[in-house]
Amino acid sequence: MVKRNLSLNLEFRDPSMTTTTGLASSYHAHIYFDAESRDRARALRELISETFEGLGIGRFHEKHVGPHPRWSCQISFSLDMFAVIVPWLMVNRDGLIIFLHPVTDDDLADHKDFPLWMGEILPLGLDMFRK
Repeated sequence: MVKRNLSLNLEFRDPSMTTTTGLASSYHAHIYFDAESRDRARALRELISETFEGLGIGRFHEKHVGPHPRWSCQISFSLDMFAVIVPWLMVNRDGLIIFLHPVTDDDLADHKDFPLWMGEILPLGLDMFRK
């Protein structure tokens, strides 16, 4: 068996947008839902709240908020929680769409260039971030 040395470059293209480590210090995971999936989203939000400490659990918006094309609930978490929260969401999202992005000082890049999607990729209303 051949062992390979895998190294990851975790730095963003512009380090001035991030903390001194070159990584975003926090992340937002937006759970998308509609009238049909509302109960599953509420149950996921509750499960997240019961499973993890130290997260920011946002309001349950049954309307479009910001650039988001569906109703949503935001979960905020720090970089040190990323490796725990993201894999957990991957297997526990119950078919819901989750939009995940870093929080830097460039909202447009965070939502357009740096996101991760779990499930269907949806168009965002990014004009609000363009100057």
